Amino acid sequence: MGQPPVRRSADRLSWAAAALVSLLAAAAVADDSSAARQTALEDLGRALFFDVNLSRERNQSCATCHDPARAFTDWRSSGVAAAASLGSDLASLGDRNAPTLSYAAAIPRFGRMANHDFAGGLFWDGRAATLEQQAGGPPLNPLEMAMPDKGAVVQRLQENPNYQYAFKGLFGADIFSDADRAYEAMTSAIAALERTPFFSPYDSRYDRYLRGEYQPTEQEALGMTLFFSNQFTNCNKCHQLQPLPEAQQETFSNYSYQNIGVPVNALLRSANGKGANHVDRGLLDGAVADDPAQAGKFRVPTLRNVAITAPYMHNGVFRDLRTVVQFYNKFLQKGSKAQINPETGLDWGAPEVADNIAYEKLQAGRALDARSIDALVAFLGMLTDRRYEPLLDASAAP
Repeated sequence: MGQPPVRRSADRLSWAAAALVSLLAAAAVADDSSAARQTALEDLGRALFFDVNLSRERNQSCATCHDPARAFTDWRSSGVAAAASLGSDLASLGDRNAPTLSYAAAIPRFGRMANHDFAGGLFWDGRAATLEQQAGGPPLNPLEMAMPDKGAVVQRLQENPNYQYAFKGLFGADIFSDADRAYEAMTSAIAALERTPFFSPYDSRYDRYLRGEYQPTEQEALGMTLFFSNQFTNCNKCHQLQPLPEAQQETFSNYSYQNIGVPVNALLRSANGKGANHVDRGLLDGAVADDPAQAGKFRVPTLRNVAITAPYMHNGVFRDLRTVVQFYNKFLQKGSKAQINPETGLDWGAPEVADNIAYEKLQAGRALDARSIDALVAFLGMLTDRRYEPLLDASAAP
């Protein structure tokens, strides 16, 4: 796979053209070796990922809301700080922020950890156990790509003769005789792409530091110390997967589900018509039912590329990464100033779900001063993939 350009989202057009080349390569597979088949499957997935014809209005692809030019997030403006993505009808608006697909291949299947807490799974609420299940969700979601059913998606696939050739070569001559099987084949190809280094390059300044190729600044080094410290912060209790800080290919999430008391995004609720009385119960509305202890919990996201994937939290309520660190700090710092959201000048707002808040984790550690907060933000910037590092400069943002 090549590297995506670090420019504006309009450059998706050039990537769509590149995806067509990949599709032609997949369609021309003659070697039936497992390696060749895997490459062809990934190339087919790439073409599908950029195909707007798989949406109702033929205007939205996976890449629309997971733009490779912005770490696979949606940087289109929806009028509410891009907190949620517009659907194919350019009117429907969801209630959650589109999470990055960067490093999504590292997310384990949904299930229970050794401590019996839930972890893993895709989407904020774990309702898809695997990448394949996640890839099958958006085309049929009425608020997203809005296709009426699997059969309609498969009909769109068959419009493309190159798809017909590639699908039959990879999955059998009768693949389109069963809509469910053809749809599953489509999702397997997209998931195969998402498992490539195109999505998970592990080449940030942090990775280069571990390989002895980068020397952190004094501020970054302080932030790294604070992040991995069990004395000063509690970041790594949820945002560290492997037991040692110097472990290679750390994804900066244990993929558990936590309620950290995030307030409602009132602007988004006003725009999407959900209304003031709607409550997003997270895991309880997703992978788990009939267990009130899961209400308000959302999957801990990776911190890879976090510096360039604003807005933040499951509902996009915060615009700035420093604000997120200050939000955590409010649980530790005394005084009225710490209880003010710097983006609004008002108090942080009540938690959307007041039950099950992880106070034991949130109140561990020490309050951070401004220097320490800035250092943590600097360290988080170190987690940006090499190709996106120009976006850390505000002047490079769209």
